[in-house]
Parts: sequence; structure tokens; C-alpha cells
Amino acid sequence: MSIRDWPEGERPREKLLTLGPEALSDAELLAIFLRVGVAGRSAVDLARDLLTRFGGLRQLLEADHAAFCAARGMGTAKFAQLQATLELSRRHLASQLSRGDALTSPGLVRAFLSSQLRHLGHEEFAALFLDSQHRVIRFETLFRGTLDSASVYPREVARRALELGAGAVIFAHNHPSGVAEPSDADRRITERLREALGLFEVRVLDHFVVGDGEVVSFAERGWL
Repeated sequence: MSIRDWPEGERPREKLLTLGPEALSDAELLAIFLRVGVAGRSAVDLARDLLTRFGGLRQLLEADHAAFCAARGMGTAKFAQLQATLELSRRHLASQLSRGDALTSPGLVRAFLSSQLRHLGHEEFAALFLDSQHRVIRFETLFRGTLDSASVYPREVARRALELGAGAVIFAHNHPSGVAEPSDADRRITERLREALGLFEVRVLDHFVVGDGEVVSFAERGWL
């Protein structure tokens, strides 16, 4: 049965307009993106098939071109459309942390950092540089690759903070394993950075570890 033959209150698009997007399942939201199904399968059926094939929404959204296009009903046009949608989402979050804006929402910072780092298949260590009034100066990736006490250089971080005139900084890095629990190495790196930046009166406000669906805050753990 086509979605057009469903009761109006059960159609994903009409349901979204009536109840809001948060009321829809992953499959229903994906069905709106797909717009149409394939022979014998509605858009919702196809969405469910895709979620099962890839093992979940995150895996589907992060699939590479070849894997995505190998799925029934998918192709290069849909892949390009999906990548554009994801990038728009990231840019929307970034626009809410524009230069000169004061940080007023911890939840927004969490969502922004997650959008920048969660999907990566390798570790990245980044910093959100702020002025003394905690207004955003710039977000930058500082180091890439496996992180340990020898791969993050406090002197380089301090130099960049001084170049930007930062008065405070929020660090973030991802765990590609999906487990956000900070390691002992993460804590040692953070302490070394806090000590180095403290020499220049630059405060470390927080360090977020981004996992799969979870973001752990050092400040909330009482570690800063």
C-alpha cells in the first residue's frame, strides 16, 4: 500500500506538520527524506530496510558512497542529497556559535561539538577559543590521530590561544570506538594543558569527550 493510501494522521509528512519532528521515528523521518519507495515497498518500508541493512541511523548517515549506493533504491543523487543535508545541519549549529556570541547554552555547545566530531573514523582534538567574556573567537581542530600524552603539545595550544587573543578555551575530542568514557591519558592531557595555559591566564573551562550518542564533560565530573 502506498503512503498516500494511509490515514492522513499516520503519513510521516502530515504527522510531522501536526505533532512536530520529535514525534516521528527514525524510519518515518528517513521516509520523508526518501520521498518515494520502490516497487512493492513504501518509503517507510524502504527506510526500515535501510536502517536494518546498515545497523542503525548513525551507520546509515555515515556510510561511504559505495556502501550507500549499493543499497536498494539508493544512488549517487540520494547520497549527494544526504551529504548536503548533513552539512546544512552542521553549519546551522555552527551559525549559532558565531564569532562574537557569548556562550549561554551548554546544550548548544555539546550539540555543536558532537556534530563536528562524532562521525569521524579517527581521533581529532579540537578547541573552541573564547575571549575573556566567553564570546566565541574560533573553533579549530588542533591534532589528528591517536591521542596520548606525546601527541598533544601544550606549547602549540598556548601559542595558538595567544595568537587569537583567547581568554578561555573549551577542548573536545572524539572516541571513534563510540565509548565516551575519558581515559587516564585524556585526564593527563587535560591537566598538562590546563597548567600550560594557566601560565598565560587562559582558563580551560571544559573538555568534552564525544562518543556515540554521549558526550562526557570534565567540568561536570568535577575534574576542572
